[in-house]
Amino acid sequence: MEPIKRVSPLTAWCERFAAASRATDHFVIREAPFFTQINLRGKNATEATEPARTSFARAVYSIVRLDLPDVANIWTAAGDCSALWLGPDEWLVVAPDGRQDDLVAALRNALQGVHHSITDVSASRTAIEIAGADARLVLAKGCPLDLHGERFKPPQLAQTLLAKAHLIIQCIDACPSFRLWVRNSFARYVAEWLVDAATESAASRSLDSDRIAARLA
Repeated sequence: MEPIKRVSPLTAWCERFAAASRATDHFVIREAPFFTQINLRGKNATEATEPARTSFARAVYSIVRLDLPDVANIWTAAGDCSALWLGPDEWLVVAPDGRQDDLVAALRNALQGVHHSITDVSASRTAIEIAGADARLVLAKGCPLDLHGERFKPPQLAQTLLAKAHLIIQCIDACPSFRLWVRNSFARYVAEWLVDAATESAASRSLDSDRIAARLA
């Protein structure tokens, strides 16, 4: 009996993403599937003026070796793990593919006796990565947030809408590069929208270049 082949929501989009990326020097898009994703809830900091690690925070640190962000809408990283702030007592812990069982078991063991919630949500989302000079312009076409480079930069993230689809936009670096955490059920819709928006941006850039060239001729 052949093993079951795992398929990501956007497996069939590899060629379309490659074509969209080749069409312009200012935009790159790809799927980054199969991340380990753990939804984690608990009390991260004390109520003291200088936040100190709680037993929850210390236990989590002992497993993932990073401090959970206690400031809204940012993410932290250490080694191959990262943690995205989702709420005052909620985070998305992200790690490479295949780590979910070990991480869930280790966290549950470390957090025994501490109020917490751990849920493996690895199968609920995929990640779409976009980068390039047009990346912010593409997102701005469908996102109500101010994504200007001075206002939205690493290590910021946002839970927002893109073309009416709820997702998480994570600013990875200042290139700029973004990782979009999208529910599987919306992945194809978001992919279609991004490719169309990138094509529109490339056409506008080309038209502007032609106009400038005509003026200088």
